[in-house]
Amino acid sequence: MLFSIQNKSIVSIQLKKSTMKIYKFLSLFLIAFTLITLASCGSRDDDNPQDTTPGSLQIKFENGFNNLGNIVLNQTVQTSSSGQKHNFSTLKYVVSNITLIDENGNEFKYNENNPDKGAFIVDQADAVAGVVYLNLDGIPKNNYKKIKFGLGISQKAYLLGQDGQAEFWTKAKQKGMSWSWAAGYVFVKLEGKYGTGAPTKEFMNHTGNMGNTTANNTPDLYREITLNLPTTARVTGNIRPSIHILADLNQFLSGDKILTLTADNDMMMGSSGHLADVTNNLTKMFKVDHVHND
Repeated sequence: MLFSIQNKSIVSIQLKKSTMKIYKFLSLFLIAFTLITLASCGSRDDDNPQDTTPGSLQIKFENGFNNLGNIVLNQTVQTSSSGQKHNFSTLKYVVSNITLIDENGNEFKYNENNPDKGAFIVDQADAVAGVVYLNLDGIPKNNYKKIKFGLGISQKAYLLGQDGQAEFWTKAKQKGMSWSWAAGYVFVKLEGKYGTGAPTKEFMNHTGNMGNTTANNTPDLYREITLNLPTTARVTGNIRPSIHILADLNQFLSGDKILTLTADNDMMMGSSGHLADVTNNLTKMFKVDHVHND
């Protein structure tokens, strides 16, 4: 009898020891699993400095008045600071030479002076829910703090010749953003109606360079705009940032220089004094509203 009791006690002690070993093994296993999981999460390409896989970037242009987006063509009416009412039936502009500036001030130039790959036409008629989307690929992994872009096509790009930008030139012609090759590109095309009590009289302001500005002794209306990003755009192989830019078209007539449409300037094309004033006003219309890192 005593032997049987001792036997049971020994078995019970052994079972307890085995159970404790199992618990200890499971605890160690869970700790190891947690550490491996954390290490795996920490080694994603956006945190791994050795991973230099390029990524992509999306730029959203939203055209509005007074930083309120989604201009509806032929409908949305704005009153200028001089009391003139106007709307747009056509609203287009060319964006090129997009440059991203990182935390250290280094610049990545996206297809600089290469219109076929680096120029875009922002056309309000193409807007989806008020937004025109530009998608850029092959962006180096980095943290970007600023964005810079050109309004129009630079002289350096234009002087490459028609054969050097045949693809974009064709696209510009299809979009009505070109004159003859000798004259060149339309940079900004604004058309609509204006008036005092109501917008009833038509206007057409098309800005752009007149061919080779040096040879023709004409103004160069190409402008570059630099904008700060309110949030760092973190480009990685897994993260495609989206930069949302608001364009305040109230700057057209109510910018740094107050402009009024009249019979003298309501039907103008090229780089005249009035259109140079329009250009300078429009360079101030852009601001980055927000950045998404998705």
